[in-house]
Amino acid sequence: MSEAYERERQNNSRLDELSAKVSALRGVTIDIYDHARAQDVIDNTNETFSSMSAQLRTGAGRMTRMAASGNKVAIFKLSAMLVGIFLVLYYALKLIL
Repeated sequence: MSEAYERERQNNSRLDELSAKVSALRGVTIDIYDHARAQDVIDNTNETFSSMSAQLRTGAGRMTRMAASGNKVAIFKLSAMLVGIFLVLYYALKLIL
């Protein structure tokens, strides 16, 4: 009877060890999943910024060609837009900070 009790105690001890290892493995798996998901978000953000920079370059090229054409009204409009953007950003940052 004592030998059966000892084996049962050993089995319970091993079962507890196995349970701890499974819990640790589950935690590692969840961490890997979270890291992979975060990496996917970073990749999508990089793609978005790449697209935005390409659009900005295209727009800047168009504005440069417009300014080079010598159209006084177009140059005035461009200057007004730049001043307006600067003022909006200035007051927005002033309100936030």
